[in-house]
Amino acid sequence: MQRQVRVLCLNDNDNRESTLYRLQNGMTLRFTLSTALAAHDVRLTTNHPREHEQFDRNVFHELEWNSTGASRHDNFDRFAEIQCSRPGSFRYCYYANGNRNDLTGSGYVVVDPELRVGVDDGQLLPLDCIQCQTVLSKCLGPFREWRQRLQVACECGYNMIHFTPIQQLSGESDSSYSIRNHQVVNPLFAVAASAGSSTPASASALASASAEWRRVKEFVAEMKRDWNVMSITDLVLNHIANDSPFFEKCPQAGYNLVNSPHLKPAFILDRVLWYFTLQVAGGNYMARGIPPSITDECHLSDARYYLLNDLLPQYKIEEFYQMNVDAILGEFVKRASASVASDEHTGSQPIQLGIIQDPQYRRVQCTVDMELVLNKFNRKIPGLESEEQRIGQQKERLRHELNCLNGQKRDEINHHLQCAIDACIASARRHFLDPDGPEFDMVTAETPFVWNYFYHKFPDTSVEEDEALMNDPDRAVFIMAHNGWVMDYDPLRNFADPDSNVFIRRELTVWGDSCKLRYGDKPDDCPPLWNYMLEYTLQTADLFDGVRLDNCHSTPMHVAEYLIDAARRVKPHLYVIAELFTRNEGKDNMFVNRLGINSLIRETMSAHDFHEEGRLVRRYGGDPVGAFLLPPVRPLTPSMAHALVFDMTHDSCSSIEVRSVLDVLPSCAVISMACCAIGSNRGLDELVPHHIHVAEESRKYPSWSSKSGPQSEGRTNEETGIVAVRRVFNRLHYELGRAGFSQVLVDKLGKETIIVTRHSPVSHQSVVLVARTGFQMLGDFDSNSHLGQLQIEGIVEEILFETCLNPTDDSQSFVRHPTFLNGLSDFGLELRENPYLADSKFVDLHWEKNRTEIEFLHFPPGSVIAFKINLAAPARAASLALRRSCVQLGLRTRSLSGNDIQTEKPTDLKSIVARLSLADLNKVLYCCGSEEHDENPGFGCYEIPQYGKLVYCGLQGIMSVLENIRASNDLGHPLCDNLRQGPWLPQYIGNRLISQHGTRDLGRWILVAVEQLDHLPRYLVPCYFDALVTGAYSMLIDLARQHMSPFVCDGSSFVHALALGSVQMCGVLRSAPLPSLSPHLEPPLPPVLINGETSKKLQYCVTIAAGLPHFSSGIMRSWGRDTFISMRGLMLVTGRFDEARFILLAYGGCLRHGLIPNLLGAGTTARFNCRDAVWWWLRSIQEYCVLKGNTHGTKLLMDPVSRLYPDDDSPPLRPGACDQPLETVMQEALQRHFEGVQFRERCAGPDVDVNMTDLGFNNSVGVDEQTGFVFGGNSHNCGTWMDNMGSSEKAGNRGVPATPRDGSAVELVGLCKAVVTWLGELHATGSYSFAGVRKTIGDGQVVEWTWSDWASKIQANFETHFWIDSSPDGAGHPDPNPKMINRRDIYKDTVGSSHVWSDYQLRPNFVIAMVVAPELFTPERAWKALAIVEKELLGPLGLKTLDPSDLNYNGDYQNSDDSSDYKRAKGFNYHQGPEWLWPVGFFLRAKLIFACRIGDEKIFNNTVHFVQRALARHYDALKASPWKGLPELTNSNGSFCNDSCPTQAWSISCIMDALFDLSQMA
Repeated sequence: MQRQVRVLCLNDNDNRESTLYRLQNGMTLRFTLSTALAAHDVRLTTNHPREHEQFDRNVFHELEWNSTGASRHDNFDRFAEIQCSRPGSFRYCYYANGNRNDLTGSGYVVVDPELRVGVDDGQLLPLDCIQCQTVLSKCLGPFREWRQRLQVACECGYNMIHFTPIQQLSGESDSSYSIRNHQVVNPLFAVAASAGSSTPASASALASASAEWRRVKEFVAEMKRDWNVMSITDLVLNHIANDSPFFEKCPQAGYNLVNSPHLKPAFILDRVLWYFTLQVAGGNYMARGIPPSITDECHLSDARYYLLNDLLPQYKIEEFYQMNVDAILGEFVKRASASVASDEHTGSQPIQLGIIQDPQYRRVQCTVDMELVLNKFNRKIPGLESEEQRIGQQKERLRHELNCLNGQKRDEINHHLQCAIDACIASARRHFLDPDGPEFDMVTAETPFVWNYFYHKFPDTSVEEDEALMNDPDRAVFIMAHNGWVMDYDPLRNFADPDSNVFIRRELTVWGDSCKLRYGDKPDDCPPLWNYMLEYTLQTADLFDGVRLDNCHSTPMHVAEYLIDAARRVKPHLYVIAELFTRNEGKDNMFVNRLGINSLIRETMSAHDFHEEGRLVRRYGGDPVGAFLLPPVRPLTPSMAHALVFDMTHDSCSSIEVRSVLDVLPSCAVISMACCAIGSNRGLDELVPHHIHVAEESRKYPSWSSKSGPQSEGRTNEETGIVAVRRVFNRLHYELGRAGFSQVLVDKLGKETIIVTRHSPVSHQSVVLVARTGFQMLGDFDSNSHLGQLQIEGIVEEILFETCLNPTDDSQSFVRHPTFLNGLSDFGLELRENPYLADSKFVDLHWEKNRTEIEFLHFPPGSVIAFKINLAAPARAASLALRRSCVQLGLRTRSLSGNDIQTEKPTDLKSIVARLSLADLNKVLYCCGSEEHDENPGFGCYEIPQYGKLVYCGLQGIMSVLENIRASNDLGHPLCDNLRQGPWLPQYIGNRLISQHGTRDLGRWILVAVEQLDHLPRYLVPCYFDALVTGAYSMLIDLARQHMSPFVCDGSSFVHALALGSVQMCGVLRSAPLPSLSPHLEPPLPPVLINGETSKKLQYCVTIAAGLPHFSSGIMRSWGRDTFISMRGLMLVTGRFDEARFILLAYGGCLRHGLIPNLLGAGTTARFNCRDAVWWWLRSIQEYCVLKGNTHGTKLLMDPVSRLYPDDDSPPLRPGACDQPLETVMQEALQRHFEGVQFRERCAGPDVDVNMTDLGFNNSVGVDEQTGFVFGGNSHNCGTWMDNMGSSEKAGNRGVPATPRDGSAVELVGLCKAVVTWLGELHATGSYSFAGVRKTIGDGQVVEWTWSDWASKIQANFETHFWIDSSPDGAGHPDPNPKMINRRDIYKDTVGSSHVWSDYQLRPNFVIAMVVAPELFTPERAWKALAIVEKELLGPLGLKTLDPSDLNYNGDYQNSDDSSDYKRAKGFNYHQGPEWLWPVGFFLRAKLIFACRIGDEKIFNNTVHFVQRALARHYDALKASPWKGLPELTNSNGSFCNDSCPTQAWSISCIMDALFDLSQMA
């Protein structure tokens, strides 16, 4: 079996304690870090114990991080693992900065137990196969009768029995949940008590407790071994019966009036209401319209009026919350007289007084803060000379304020009392008037008007006597608060705590036979109670296989944690269930997480109609039919709590009462189809038509009889009620769970018929159950309103059963048996199992092709039928063929019978894939619409109706959609709908690949594979399509990585994702070919393609698209600067040296005017209007040689370059007509720059550039003899990467370059310095033939520079000219234009620009020079400048292209802006503020370089973390993008720019460069 791994990604500031994550025992939990945390020193701890350790939820240990990345700084794939070897709930916590006091996030995982039954626990019982029946233990009778009574559950097919508590119960109520003594077995089980009471029959019954526990344990073990039936029971932790002897010994275990004096006012209210009840019962209020028999709403209205207006005011309950005003005034006068009065208060906030509650809740004993009183009132009063007068006036002011406070408190308490009386009236209405209530006849002590909230053992006297009793600690300790539940109350709060008003407002639905337990915060707060309950819990865990946490939502969380942990130490695989009434899934999850609850009890009796019943069945388990196939390693997704769905619980009224007897059968059948645990209550199968009350019921369950026919009293057999069909339902539920029918579909037919399908994703068999509900009793039992036809995809192999309930001829009124629980006898069960298809009495079947039509002949309410469906033979064959295809793709899958599929013979898929080049993979995986149109005129991006076009024609376009659909099983997505409707998308994939030479064989393989989809039922098409596409995609991206460098292969997933940008951007296009290389080139030779029509060989070299989709084809695809800025990250770092070589040589062949093309245009239509591309080309040659290794790399310099233009005026020559070594071409470029070049673009005019003015076509480049700086351009053109030309006539910027950057651009100076320095080193070793450059000036004088001369000039002049110092004198070199300075401690963008002010603008370009020629920069100055870039220019993803304080700054680019705004119309601000991504790569690399050069280890480490955090944002963007790339730019603060290329070559490349440099850091 494959190792199952679930991956949980940890996010920053992420509390997931209300999120449920479920795991099965034996799974591996793998923690990974979100990109936001990847750069942090994250400490991850868990309380999941190590192997052989005991679990202690308060003991955490730290997990060790592992990494798949080869570099310690490439930590984007760190992970830590836990082997889930034991069940329970386990917490994890993590700390982002290594500080255990700074919690970053936490959560829980719940590991399910393994439940086992049978001999030696040899049979696994999956949680989804549980079938549980609840029994009231007290109705089982003496222990000797248990086996025959419980055999009914076994014969009905249940495999778990839930026993209500088996301990001694309350002598007052005999309620199943009011336990008198937790250490004693109910004496009823030991002796046959005649009256059915559970009180001891004799002292000997108590003495035999240990023997009785043994008998229970042995019987439970026998059930598990012989019947395969597990047992669970309740843990009742909230309350103990009023008459428990434990309270006599330990009254502090309850909420009494000594340890909880805040309940005293509620106790007085309780006594007032109790005496009122007794007076009403005695007829004493008849004159007030309140008779003992409450039969009318007016009786309740009169009672409410009397209670609120006459009775309650007599007892002044508000006094418990008020102050004695005179006593406080006396204290004030005394202290004011003894102190010095202060001046008037001048503080900004007035002094506010508030009542301080008396902790003992005595009448008018509350107080105030006397210091505040003195501060506010002991003040001087101008004009009063007498101290006595002053104090007297202030005393009266204080009196007024104290009386106001008392009045406010009176109003507050009166409001609570009004709510309390309203609650009492509502309770009385429910008990006396509501037809759905008990409808009491008379008010009596047993059926009171209101129920007591407090228990005490003292006689009834009067309210006054009770108040005296309350204030006597020796007796008040035995006055205890009852337990109960509060509607809509926060389950995480204790409703009996001092901050709760539940008791005074009478909001508690009280359980009058039990007292609430008061544990405190820890065991030391009440040791006897904690020890008592611990012993009870341990004994329960020892006896039973599981526990039901009774009243879980009101159980103090810390108490339940303590006791459940102890229970699991006794029985590690304890099954824990609970019923929660929080009405909030998040709060449910908190209980599930902290307590390790395995199943939550749900009930379909809450459904008000058949539609809701079906929805609940679908909600509580299973995947949708046709769900996607998931890999063994996948994300851990939030879960809903596992459900144990009851058709009826023991707390509910009988479904026969609430609905009808006709609904019993269909509802039970529908529940049996739920893909979760199911349950029922004993009595429903016997058709007991009333609620079997946990307190009032004393009769016994019938025993099992194997005899057929009518039974004697107290006997049940398979002919009783629905017993026979319940066995069928339970068997079906169990078999579906065991066989992996894990997919569920719920549908409806007509107004009352539910259709439930369970489907196996392995065998593709289905079971379809049709149930016609009977929520209301119908007079005509044969009612058969038209249901219509039901069409099922597949073939009905058999009818598993058909059944219904029919009234018998001897219909009679139901009479309760006095001794035994009995059910309806006037309904008979009609059940046929596995009838021949033609013999069905309910349906007629018709087959048409691969589907079955079902016509209902006779199907009245209460009817159920179940079919077993299999795929038709063609569909089965297609499914198997598809699975074999998946195996070829590397996926592990099984046959329809469940066996692993083995490849019988070697397939040609691997050989097909092995022949694919990276250029081929570009077509298979990517290709935007314009690229596809270029290569395949008949194809474009696939368009999905109701969704839109995919971003790519290749598999990535589909995967970008599928990855989101698969994660949520969103089978309703338009893509899935499109797949179900027809074969268009699968065929599109194959056909577009067939049309191209390199991918033709793969296209054929795909077409053969996807052809099988046509033979499947349409609901299966999406999951198989996903498996094929995902498998192919995974195989192909693995192949792409294998073609790349060790850095990529051994790198993190971030490296892998960026490396795929190389495949994405590098492709072959007919409309944008690379110029032909020299035919004399030595191997490796460029790939060729043979033209099928002419048999000619065509060069088949990749080019780099600048960006998709805008710069992807034609002349707009290949840009000189973009190509060579991108080359390092996309080609050299990834190991694609051969293809890089071809591009370098091809561009070199286009050299003209000492420049290489801006736009390549296949070389023959190139534009030479940029002055930076040549320097990026030279830098790329340098990078090629260095990264390949100078020994091998410099061989490139001698490769022949086929010159298209041997001189500036030459027409394009054929390949090989003029070959020169690459070094000669390089030398020409440098020589021409040194000499200076001036030329006018060919064909200048609107045909070349519609917006440029005439002067803009004039170009010049040169080298300054004084500084060595390269320069060029003019104010009418823009020859660097900031190349936007204005185009708006309306705004007046047409023909105006937004950023001319003429003069010496800082990055070009840096590039020049890097190149000439490197050439000097090569020449010194004999690897470059030329020693330098030379020219003849006007008087015939020869000027000659060696490479060292040139480099030295630049070095000597760089900071003098470019640095803007913080001091006005420029550190001894004052700036010639100080008025132009806007910022200091930065490097100028240009020197010598025609617009002088533009030299001084803060732009990101100097960071490029820092990377290529760091030696030009003083480290300390560089560090200051980088700090300003970080503060002013760095955005979430990119760098602002202009200082935000600059008047020309505008950070939001919109190319379609047709306004009259000069600064932004028609995108004029393209480089005037928007945040470009590619410079960020250089900025981060510069940070790393100068952190090293500064030499401070702390600075270096902080910089590494800074770079990691910055890169993490790009990783997030990369993963989130459907293009799986990084955008060209963003608008201000990282906001989306609609006009940006969504994926740009240099954006990906430069981030890859930064990651590569980071990985090389020691």
